[in-house]
Amino acid sequence: MNKCNKIVFIGEAMLELVNTNQETLKKSFAGDTYNSSVYLKRAFPDDDVAFMTAVGKDTLSCSFIAALNKEAINSSFIGLSNNHMGAYMVLNDESGERSFLYWRNDSAAKSMMESFDDEQMQASFDVVFFSGITLAILNSEHRSLFFKLIERLKSSGSLIIFDPNYRAKLWASELEAKQVMQTAFELSDWLMPGVEDFATLYGLTDVESCLTFCKQFAFKEVVLKHGDKAVHIVNDEGALAVQITPSTRVIDTTSAGDAFNGIYIGARLQGANAKYAAELASYAAKRVIETPGAIMPADEFNSSWAQRPKEKI
Repeated sequence: MNKCNKIVFIGEAMLELVNTNQETLKKSFAGDTYNSSVYLKRAFPDDDVAFMTAVGKDTLSCSFIAALNKEAINSSFIGLSNNHMGAYMVLNDESGERSFLYWRNDSAAKSMMESFDDEQMQASFDVVFFSGITLAILNSEHRSLFFKLIERLKSSGSLIIFDPNYRAKLWASELEAKQVMQTAFELSDWLMPGVEDFATLYGLTDVESCLTFCKQFAFKEVVLKHGDKAVHIVNDEGALAVQITPSTRVIDTTSAGDAFNGIYIGARLQGANAKYAAELASYAAKRVIETPGAIMPADEFNSSWAQRPKEKI
């Protein structure tokens, strides 16, 4: 019997615009923590997966709530703001690598900490996941409130999981980012960074130096993603590297890490060992980058997930 875990993903969701041809854009919703919540729920439907953010009172925000409900994600922790949702357009080069155009200066998610009611703020969860983007969009006052929320959840027994997902353009300075990341590192039980995060913010370009950096904190599990090369995992059982087989038909690398995060967390919570969880997560990420946009169509995901690798006993 599958275990039902109560998991909340906290962050920003936006309108996503993706080219289907030179004249047409496809509309959907995406955002790093939101993407992870969708992939976890699709793969492990018995879990109670919630998304915590703020949206506006407009038609677009209503459409997002409908999308949440269609994915069977708990929308009880959505605050209401007088601002609208943010938006972005995905731009891909010939190799599938992506860049983005953003319209998010007045995003409703930026005001999430003043949009929640008392009941939402007092909720409890087995697992809490947030990212560096979650932190970057909040002003300093709201970050303080956010960290107080994380402290309360941690003290009540929640497992705190953090992905730095560093995006320099969202921060006022590297110094600010490092100070905020330091607090997040100190509060987190699991860390799920990419080597790229450490390279960009700390100048650490190799796996060994990244893992050495992590030793100063009390992480129970570190899952270091190294692109299409390998995933390096360190926990109380030791250290291991899970090799990745790159895709030969990359369409859009958007959300590869988000899919990995959601599937890895879901698999571990269901009792999978770290190696198998990483294999499942890498398999899902590989399928995701073979389709355009952050979230692949549900029928395509379900068909692909049915063919996922089986655990080797």
